[in-house]
Amino acid sequence: MPVRRIDLTEHQQSAEVWLTRLEREALGSVFKPTELDINHVHDTDDLYYLRPGSTVGSVEIGDLSVVIHPKIGIPQLLSLACYAVSQIKFQPEDFDFSEDIALPDVIGLALSAHAHRAFTAGLLHGYRTEEEALYGVRGRIRFEDQLRRRFGMAVPVEVRYDEFTEDILANQLVKAAVVRLGGMRLRSQKARIGLGWVAAMLDNVSLAEFPANNVPEVSFDRLNEHYKGVVALSRLVLQKSAFQSNRGRVRSPGFLMDMNQVFQEFVTVALREELRLSSATFGERTVDSLDVGGSIRLRPDLVWSRGRTCRFVGDAKYKNISERNVPESDLYQLLAYVTALDLPGGMLVYAEGEPVDRRTYAVRHSGKTMVVETLDISGDLDGVLARVRGIGDRVRAMAVGEGRGFPPSRE
Repeated sequence: MPVRRIDLTEHQQSAEVWLTRLEREALGSVFKPTELDINHVHDTDDLYYLRPGSTVGSVEIGDLSVVIHPKIGIPQLLSLACYAVSQIKFQPEDFDFSEDIALPDVIGLALSAHAHRAFTAGLLHGYRTEEEALYGVRGRIRFEDQLRRRFGMAVPVEVRYDEFTEDILANQLVKAAVVRLGGMRLRSQKARIGLGWVAAMLDNVSLAEFPANNVPEVSFDRLNEHYKGVVALSRLVLQKSAFQSNRGRVRSPGFLMDMNQVFQEFVTVALREELRLSSATFGERTVDSLDVGGSIRLRPDLVWSRGRTCRFVGDAKYKNISERNVPESDLYQLLAYVTALDLPGGMLVYAEGEPVDRRTYAVRHSGKTMVVETLDISGDLDGVLARVRGIGDRVRAMAVGEGRGFPPSRE
């Protein structure tokens, strides 16, 4: 049976789309209403209007493929996302393929291309410590285990040794990402062939499972620096891909990215790098509560802390505000942050296609100031990071001396 493909664009309503009952229910179980709004066309049995939110990517439901394109374009999206995940500078041209294809296909093409470059001189090898019971001595004898397990018998011998092998973390991440992408219905034959070549090269590498919320990082030096690109793409695949079993017999492999999360993660990492801070001192953090009783919890995106003191607070918002006012709910949220932390002010950072003048709001009877900045995320990554530097300068200017005290998190 041929595959039906529905192409959607972030935050844009589709034309009338035909869906079966099973497809409608499966889409409803994959997406939250805020991620995909499904409205029945009046006086019809199986026609619907689909309006995506800020979630982009693709998902497969039986013979139906739903593709949601980002407004900023796939190359720009992947440049920002990879920098947020691995602090590596890809440029849009690294993902600028001529075919009009979906997000997983672009990643498959990019991953196989970077794997070709990384594997040119052969697979990366490293030492891995092994503990085995052998009928000969290799490495060091584990005397305590020999006595405890073998009761002093001569063989087998409990030993520990270091093996020089290709079955190391960097290769395991790449193999896991290739297998994950291979489980999707990629349209690009070039991507499928490229990923097949990568899988063959990694045939002797063990297949490990990496949960999306705990994908390990790889430490790089001059010996493995050529692996940076392929490892960054692999970590992105493992963090963002999902295989979900939905209602009935429908299984929905998919690769979905929340643009709100991508923007927040990018702003956090880019500002952290610009301010030369660690993840322990700058980033998202629960800052106890707004009320004395501790029932109104607060978790800003951008907290610059030092021990139990806070120097700066802010939030990153993936919203366009060039043609309308700043949402009052966002300003109330920021006011809650600066009030709870006893800071003189805070900052909201919005995604923006065109830069606009900075907006400042002085709050009556409080002496607090709320600053609104916009970050133009169009163009090449170096240009975006240059604009982040300007915001970083203003964060430094707003940072309060040694900071104001706040209670430790209850998490």
